[in-house]
Amino acid sequence: MTRYHLAGDSTVAPGKPPEHPMAGWGTFLAERLGFEVCNHAFGGATTQSFLDVGSWQRLLDGVRSGDVVVIQFGHNDQKEAELDARGGFTDRLRAMIEDVRECDARAVLCTPVERRWFAGSRVDPTHGDYPNAVRELARSTGTPLVDLTAFTTWLYEDLGDRASRSLLSHYAPGEYPGWPDGLTDDTHFSVTGARRIAAFVALSLRAIAGLDGDQPAKGRRGIVP
Repeated sequence: MTRYHLAGDSTVAPGKPPEHPMAGWGTFLAERLGFEVCNHAFGGATTQSFLDVGSWQRLLDGVRSGDVVVIQFGHNDQKEAELDARGGFTDRLRAMIEDVRECDARAVLCTPVERRWFAGSRVDPTHGDYPNAVRELARSTGTPLVDLTAFTTWLYEDLGDRASRSLLSHYAPGEYPGWPDGLTDDTHFSVTGARRIAAFVALSLRAIAGLDGDQPAKGRRGIVP
């Protein structure tokens, strides 16, 4: 059976019990995807550090023919000059795609999830050229794309400033043992937010794989329900 392997940063990484209810979306992907998920993402990861600490090689060592490798970086790469969106960042992503293909597996790129930074009623983009660099790399290499920048921007704006706070790590003092002083963090998800993003990623990955289309069409032709 196909396995899914995740490479990414803290917004993807498994939730740590002391930090509950903060969690990355990869924590809940398996329960919505219906396949085994091997989550190698970790906090602070860049495309370079993921290689440097051996996480990429460990991921590849577990990849079998027919598996899928889902890659989401950008949050931390944008802080490093040598990982410019059209330079080191793209170069490393391209090399990752090639590594996956050499394993007879399939790579899927994700644009980085957006930060929940509102400017009035709209979310203020924070990733500069990085999402477009990923989109263009996906097109040029024929790699499937899950556009999480677009999705999370839409999601936050659709819910609005106040309602969307529940998706991120906004905790009152004393509300959770791991955050005795409370927390206001518009980058990292709460369990609620992580599950919401995981559901979208799971549906997207199943669509990329051509799943869920084996049932008869419902509704009578010419009649709009």
